[in-house]
Amino acid sequence: MDANGYRPGLAGVIATETRLSHVDGERGELLLAGFPLAEIAGRATFTEMSYLLWNDRLPTDTERADFEAALAAHRALPAGTLALLREAAQAAVPPMDALRMAAASLDLALVPDADDAAQATAILAALPTIVASYWRLLQGEAPIAPNGALGHAANYLYMLSGEPPSDGRRRAFTTYLNTIIDHGLNASTFTARVIVSTRSDFVSAITGALGALKGPLHGGAPGPALEMVWEIGRAERAETILREKLARGERLMGFGHRVYKVRDPRADVLAAAAQQLFAADGDRAQYELALAVEAVALRLLAEQKPERKLQTNVEFYTALLLHGIELPVPLFTPTFALGRAAGWLAHCLEQRQQDKLIRPSSRYVGQRRTLRFAQGRPPTQNG
Repeated sequence: MDANGYRPGLAGVIATETRLSHVDGERGELLLAGFPLAEIAGRATFTEMSYLLWNDRLPTDTERADFEAALAAHRALPAGTLALLREAAQAAVPPMDALRMAAASLDLALVPDADDAAQATAILAALPTIVASYWRLLQGEAPIAPNGALGHAANYLYMLSGEPPSDGRRRAFTTYLNTIIDHGLNASTFTARVIVSTRSDFVSAITGALGALKGPLHGGAPGPALEMVWEIGRAERAETILREKLARGERLMGFGHRVYKVRDPRADVLAAAAQQLFAADGDRAQYELALAVEAVALRLLAEQKPERKLQTNVEFYTALLLHGIELPVPLFTPTFALGRAAGWLAHCLEQRQQDKLIRPSSRYVGQRRTLRFAQGRPPTQNG
């Protein structure tokens, strides 16, 4: 920050007050609606977590059942959205672009003049169907209709493969969605709040948030974290390859975070979820290799960059867990969006209640000029 209060990128600027999440990078703490992440992520369903953020309390059994039924009722896509996805698949559009394009069409699924809660429910319900349907279309396969008997997380995995997921995969995936549901005022969340602050609609806000998320400086890189592990291949090769990467000045993918100065608490939650998943349903050898790579990477980072205090971040165990449930790497970021969308919508609801236009100031750094024309030139006429 300079003497005039300018902070590039708004770093450290408090732009709103929220009850949704609290991120403490110095202590490595993440609270979701007041609950420590480690206490709730592995125990709640995703619909319970969404309800919690939207309503500031966990639902009763009846409220949970009603919310699940409402989500199931809105999973089917409008014909226009499916037609758009088919066109996108023919053009081989990347999945994140297809998701952004299709999300903007979800007004077709809304009841005219739907209230905010109805908008939020319909959007959250439809996004997994968009991603799963598009992925199948890209593979030359027909989309699979949603299964109303399955929960939100399990239904997404079902729509991708046609098979209901095992209990281990369903639980691991649910924990993942809960872990990444909200994380302070990040770029995509801020984008959604800015749009809603103009009194615009939630479809516009989610479309804008998706546009922000697809940028590589925000969307993260869980895929490369996994690719590094597979490149190493065997535990005994880890030290040699990682030392070579550090010597070339390369970043070790999956380590270090802009906010957290200690270990990312989300990494701990997903590490525990991955351990349970691979113990019950997964390639144990790949899991052991990832652990070996992590241990060597942390040792070398502490040795060569002690001042940085680089620790495992959420990307490393995201990659391992999503690989364990056999999710294709191109779907890693779109799938992240499916979980974060519940947080985006919670911020939309909160911003609507605050009803305050977000309009920061800027500082002019251009020149001051005086307009001079040739003598006798008449004023411009007709443009």
